[in-house]
Amino acid sequence: MATWTLEFPYRRSVGPVIGAFLAGLRDQQVIGAKTAGGRVLVPPLEYDPDTGEDIAEMVEVGSAGVVERFAWVAEPMRTHPLDRPFAWALVRLDGADTALVHALDAGSPDACSKGMRVQIRWADERVGHVNDIACFEPEPQK
Repeated sequence: MATWTLEFPYRRSVGPVIGAFLAGLRDQQVIGAKTAGGRVLVPPLEYDPDTGEDIAEMVEVGSAGVVERFAWVAEPMRTHPLDRPFAWALVRLDGADTALVHALDAGSPDACSKGMRVQIRWADERVGHVNDIACFEPEPQK
């Protein structure tokens, strides 16, 4: 009996828009896509979802923002980004008009709330991947 290995050897390009976003994460910057109408999309899209037009420009947004929604995960799975309870959160970063979903390390569900200020906790080693954002964490009180 013969053994066969089926392979699909190809490379995938992320393109200029997602490529700029991922390169920004590697450099601890968050890059969004600005539409002709002035909306800033994070994560960026190559086309304006309202008009279908090409994105007008790429812009940097803040690394902190507000929680729009969250869902608590009491028992993380092996594939989750954190090995302790956390929340999945929709975070609208300062300067963005859309929200990014990522893990929020807040400690308990009582520590999470809609409208709370959070900031990015960067991964120690960054390579140009969405996991360069280790998670979000509550912004320190001023």
